[in-house]
Amino acid sequence: MTQYKWTNEDFAVFTIDGLEQRMEALTTHVRPKFYALGDAFSQFFSTHLGDEFFAHVAKHARRTVNPPKDSWVAFAPYKRGYKSLPHFQIGLWESHLFMMVGVIYESPNKQQMAERLLQNMQQITALPAHYMLSGDHMSPAAISLADAGTAGTEKLLTRLRDVKKGEFLVGVHIPAEEAVQLSSDEFYQLTEETFTKLLPIYKTLANIS
Repeated sequence: MTQYKWTNEDFAVFTIDGLEQRMEALTTHVRPKFYALGDAFSQFFSTHLGDEFFAHVAKHARRTVNPPKDSWVAFAPYKRGYKSLPHFQIGLWESHLFMMVGVIYESPNKQQMAERLLQNMQQITALPAHYMLSGDHMSPAAISLADAGTAGTEKLLTRLRDVKKGEFLVGVHIPAEEAVQLSSDEFYQLTEETFTKLLPIYKTLANIS
């Protein structure tokens, strides 16, 4: 199962200058692992959530000048896309790897999702303290649950509800220097454990029992 083993070369992709050069490295080094993870975890989510999930590997097709600063594979129960739905992601920035669940600003129903999360906020605050919260999927910045606390979590959820560009994602960040130390089996197991913990939050977002 070497297809899940991350290397320094994978993270270094995001330091390469030039759109064409970075995209070539991304396609060669990183994307095959996203496709492999897509196959494995679309089955995982389909099994655990009772709906067929599809993997969406980032193509960065609209870029003409600026090279991507991150890349990912996303999972949602819709074959044509994921951005309008609550979804799971596995992805990389230069600094870290992430495994998250959440909703981004493209969703037309994010106000209702935010209300459900606010009413079930203990699902979030009961997660391990090192889990990370983000209000912007286009930024590598995030805050740990330990630092955010109940007040910080509520603030992010309120912003999700009230601000058009508001977003909410929660999950695990693994610093690059730690990610490259994980064996393929260790990474897969950690990803499975992380998503198992995040399933209840997805169910609340998607309003399924």
